[in-house]
Amino acid sequence: MDYDHNPFAGYELAELAAPQPDAQPVKKRPSQRALNAARDTDKWESNRLLTSGLAQRLAAGDDDDSDTEDAQDQVHVMVYTKQLETVQVVRDPTSDMAVVARQGSGVVRMRRAEGERKKQARERVDVKGTVLADAQASDQHQLVQVKTEQPAAPSSEAVSEFALTKSIKSQREYLPVYSVREDLLSAIRENQIVVVLTQYLCESGYAAGGAMIGCTQPRRVAAMSVAKRVAEEMGVELGKQVGYTIRFEDMTTPGVTQIRYMTDGVLLRELLLDQDLDKYSCIIMDEAHERALNTDVLMGIIKRVVARRRDLKLIFSRFFGNVPVFEIPGRTFPDYVESAVKQTLQIHLTHPPGDVLIFMTGQEDIEATCAILADRLDDMHNPPPLDILPIYSQMPADLQAKIFNASPHRKVVVATNIAETSLTIDGIKYVIDSGFCKLKYYNAKIGMDALQITPISQANANQRSGRAGRTGPGTCYRMYTEAAFNDELYPNTIPEIQRTNLANVVLLLKSMGVENLLHFEFMDPPPQDVILNSMYQLWILGSLGNTGDLTPMGSKMVSFPLDPSLAKMLLVAAELGCTQEMVVIVSMLSVPTVFYRPKERAEEADAARERFFVAESDHLTLLHVYLQWRGNGMRDAWCIKNFVQPRAMRRAEEVRVQLADILKSQQIPMTSCGKDWDVLRKCICSAYFHQAARLKSIGEYVNLRSGLPCHLHPTSALAGLGYTPNYIVYHELVLTSKEYVHYVTAVDPHWLAELGPMFFSVRDRGFGFREKREIERVERRNLEWEAQIAAERKAIEEERKRAGSIGKPIRRRKRLEINDPTWGRAGRRRQVSGEGSRHGFGWGGGSGIRFGGCGSRRGRELDGGCGG
Repeated sequence: MDYDHNPFAGYELAELAAPQPDAQPVKKRPSQRALNAARDTDKWESNRLLTSGLAQRLAAGDDDDSDTEDAQDQVHVMVYTKQLETVQVVRDPTSDMAVVARQGSGVVRMRRAEGERKKQARERVDVKGTVLADAQASDQHQLVQVKTEQPAAPSSEAVSEFALTKSIKSQREYLPVYSVREDLLSAIRENQIVVVLTQYLCESGYAAGGAMIGCTQPRRVAAMSVAKRVAEEMGVELGKQVGYTIRFEDMTTPGVTQIRYMTDGVLLRELLLDQDLDKYSCIIMDEAHERALNTDVLMGIIKRVVARRRDLKLIFSRFFGNVPVFEIPGRTFPDYVESAVKQTLQIHLTHPPGDVLIFMTGQEDIEATCAILADRLDDMHNPPPLDILPIYSQMPADLQAKIFNASPHRKVVVATNIAETSLTIDGIKYVIDSGFCKLKYYNAKIGMDALQITPISQANANQRSGRAGRTGPGTCYRMYTEAAFNDELYPNTIPEIQRTNLANVVLLLKSMGVENLLHFEFMDPPPQDVILNSMYQLWILGSLGNTGDLTPMGSKMVSFPLDPSLAKMLLVAAELGCTQEMVVIVSMLSVPTVFYRPKERAEEADAARERFFVAESDHLTLLHVYLQWRGNGMRDAWCIKNFVQPRAMRRAEEVRVQLADILKSQQIPMTSCGKDWDVLRKCICSAYFHQAARLKSIGEYVNLRSGLPCHLHPTSALAGLGYTPNYIVYHELVLTSKEYVHYVTAVDPHWLAELGPMFFSVRDRGFGFREKREIERVERRNLEWEAQIAAERKAIEEERKRAGSIGKPIRRRKRLEINDPTWGRAGRRRQVSGEGSRHGFGWGGGSGIRFGGCGSRRGRELDGGCGG
């Protein structure tokens, strides 16, 4: 017994030390023949389970001990991060708030069930296709008025009494920060890194000589709205002295812009071209407490930039060591929806004038809160008028703009956490904080995103309370106790880098020359499982080689500001001759959902969406929507009529133009496959073959690699038309109420074997387990040789650097040659160049992870092998 490495050895030792009970009758030891028979039975059962796909082979073992030891020697995991364990998104899973978050709102559940019952009742008495239905449709058609989309009102529009009676200059001087303006500028001059919440730098000369002041924001909406506000304060045109840059949209003027607002992702990609940020004199990192993924990566990179450029002013906080922090002077309810409604009505009926802001978790909670409020007001006798306004990300822009419009009555705005930082609404004097939000976190072991209701952090709670009375006294009502605030909430939000897929970040860091991720200075190191899984995904897509180096494919993928799978899709489209169509599909996937489903017209919206369905693919459905939109002159009226969001379509067109320019810069021609949509499905499969699933029952699939059950989303074209192919690939897997797959495409199983030979193959007759093991041995040897060659090359490079620094000649090393008797019948001699077998996974030179013997599974039907 190996007590040093056996994790359960302690339990055995404790059991031996414990007092033993009275002696029991000694059982007769089974004979060797019985043991052999039992072992053979176990092997037969395991073989049946593996063949049927119900189980997976976790480790390859042989009958002899030497092979077992050899297999153990092949598995070598290098630690890439100091954070070994997965980070919990909830501080105390047994706390009251955690329990409420898991259960959700009982009121919302009841309304959801009631809605389902009403829907089923309507379906039972459906009159579709009858004369009565035609008459009803005619009446409805006369009532529908096609509206042109109203532009979103700026967040600074004057709606409150304060905003109506004060000029921009007076409003600015009224802010608390104005009274400490000189102290703030003094702190900036005396320190390289400072915490600040405003912009006085331009007036103090930091934009002189053509230099720019950059300010990063975690969200696109914040970057645009803040830039608009600052342009108004300075009295300049937006896009000139003050501008913004977000992904696929640049509202700045070269040589003129002095203050540039941007998302953190834009600055991160700018570092690829300008690693010292020479055009900036000052970088402000706003809303950094949210700990977004790109923000955390920026911290590690900009810390190096600050070390090289002592003149660069970075305005931020604690991460950078001795930084002066400049501060500007300023019970748990079982059902948070019901509690928020009661508190709102109490404020409305008994408190002085002032608008109310309610923080809820998502669209369903928001709509339920608005509906319950309206119902309670209807039940009252002559209550004061109240405007109830929801806002969430999927709402059309013209409806979102209503929250900024002036109203003679009290307003209640029910919003998600987008209102914490990205939106500022004048007139808010009361804030009701439910204490919950929807948080997306990534499970690296099964490759699934989970969007779950979780308690907020103390930083979020303080940010929400700060929304009350931005320009005057205000009150925040928290729907939880002070004890829950102190004991059940994290001090800060779990950084996104510790709860998201890092494939894009790893690819970006590799392209910037960061070889050792362990030594990269993350603010908070990501979990080891996430790092390894991200590198594994990049290897699957061909972005990283077997030794962890960036491949030519990976170098091309970095040029696209896209998820690695989408970038791979575009590059494969160039080979298959369908770039014109694939650019459209990728663009549509890069924007929020294009379909809009208003609650009061849900059935009409569903019927309109079904007219665009392509039975084999949600990706092709998006292409169909775009082609129809373009064929109808890209008109907003057509979008509104068909329940398509005009803003999302225009955004997709902008992304399409940008991607086409990138393809042109890489000399990739725009080609079309015409109506051959099988080519498009194969191209989609090339990027998602590692996310393949097999049909289990109607609407339910099983992931081929992990065995995880997954369900078609109700909005999928495959679910809507009842088409259930045997094999599918999907864009993402998200856990909400179920494990739902989003954006699904039916594929030919032979494509999986062709495009993903490291996981899938079609079984050949006469090909048994022994042949498979022999192939695995050869592949493991190839990986070892690649690792040796990579280490040899690295040693030569280091020797060349040392020799170059001291002027000594470089000593040539003999090129490694391999004579493999198992490689081909002739035992030919071959030179290994570093591009080896794709059937295994190895990080060479003792600097990575090596999974020996993935191999192929061969069966009469397609099987998944070697789960990721």
